[in-house]
Amino acid sequence: MTYIITEPCIDTKDKSCLEVCPVDCIYDKDEWNQLFIHPEECIDCGACVEPCPVDAIFADDEVPEKWQGFVAKNYEAFDLEAP
Repeated sequence: MTYIITEPCIDTKDKSCLEVCPVDCIYDKDEWNQLFIHPEECIDCGACVEPCPVDAIFADDEVPEKWQGFVAKNYEAFDLEAP
């Protein structure tokens, strides 16, 4: 399982989650308008969830219906195929 960053992060990119991630699996690129979690590097610890000021991070099986598209978007950011 991995965590997914969803719509509330768009144009926010607070980076509080980056500071607490023990495996540095959260990435930011200038061309992205949000942060992404690498699904193959995430250890499913959930450390990133609480510090997110916009409540944008969910376990992949708990992403709200309205943001389900962000699961595939997260995988695509790393050129991976979503499960």
